[in-house]
Amino acid sequence: MEYLHTMVRVRDLDASLRFYCDGLGLREVRRMDNPAGRYTLVFLAADESPEAEIELTYNWPDANGNTEDYGSARNFGHLAFRVADIYAVCQRLQDMGYTINRPPRDGHMAFVRSPDLISVELLQDGHLPPQEPWASMPNTGVW
Repeated sequence: MEYLHTMVRVRDLDASLRFYCDGLGLREVRRMDNPAGRYTLVFLAADESPEAEIELTYNWPDANGNTEDYGSARNFGHLAFRVADIYAVCQRLQDMGYTINRPPRDGHMAFVRSPDLISVELLQDGHLPPQEPWASMPNTGVW
């Protein structure tokens, strides 16, 4: 058996690409537009693990401009990424306007949510000592 990808339905493709590419550092591997099916697929991967992809599925609005509502996305657990410096990644995401829902108080684990409310777990490669402001930062919302 070979793992291929995880598919996530997104409401706003540009906002999602900003989060996953600019924020998390993934890169676009390939893209497919299907006019007959009215959707776009974008596959993303991390340089460190190119075989493990995320498929962003964007269903185009209907003729009236209506889009599908995917709810709060809590029916999906989370995506997990191992990172070289959890503090730097959290700071970059926070500087971009994203809320760090579960800060990396322990220097090991954090959670943030994508524009489509998908929980993303960040795990430090190894362990960093606790660092402010993260060590005393409370949880925010849900993840």
